Amino acid sequence: MNVLAIGCHPDDLEIACGGTLRKYAERGADVYEAHVANGNLGHVVIMPDELRAIRTKEAEEAGKVLGAKQVFNIDVGDLCVDSHNQEVIDAVADVVRFVRPDVIITHNPDDYMQDHTETSRIATNGSFCSGLNHRPRQYEAFSSFIPVYFMDTLAGVDFQPSIYVDITNQIEKKMEALNCHESQLKWMYEHDGIDFADMVKTCSKYRGYQCGVPFAEGFKPYNVYPRYSTKCLLPLD
Repeated sequence: MNVLAIGCHPDDLEIACGGTLRKYAERGADVYEAHVANGNLGHVVIMPDELRAIRTKEAEEAGKVLGAKQVFNIDVGDLCVDSHNQEVIDAVADVVRFVRPDVIITHNPDDYMQDHTETSRIATNGSFCSGLNHRPRQYEAFSSFIPVYFMDTLAGVDFQPSIYVDITNQIEKKMEALNCHESQLKWMYEHDGIDFADMVKTCSKYRGYQCGVPFAEGFKPYNVYPRYSTKCLLPLD
């Protein structure tokens, strides 16, 4: 099974679906991560070019912890993610063609900031374009209708999961991967007074309460024609 998770910033996948990605990898799936934005504005002291390099390395290290085979960086600057940018859509389409996923996980189309919501649209539009031949492409065309699951919003605000994945056995690896993003955890604690690692673990525990396990992550399917599947695509059992 091939799994492609498309997030916005380099830590978003660890936050919202890191346990699920690790669980996929433990069960033998080939897991791939892609980040649309490079995270270059996620600090008020470290300058963008330096931070971009730091966060790229952090994302690669986090991907290794989760068992990802490869971490792609589409390399769009923060606050510049635009779902109408055809070059970015084509770049994501080529990632889809390369990975040839059975399932895609990405942001909920309603989240707390524009970069996240635009990434959701880029993921769904890019996967659709992966099956078209009218654009320049590096890899052979692939199915346009890959099932997509939306992952939780930050802090679970205004998101009601319809599917839960038990990540009790993966919670420590999820947190280890999140802790790879040291530049962000340190900055948010010093700048905003937020213990972000504690917040993420608490949210996983909250989702666990909802479904009767110690820790969980929540998802919703992208319910449009013809993105459905008769297969169980999330690692539920």
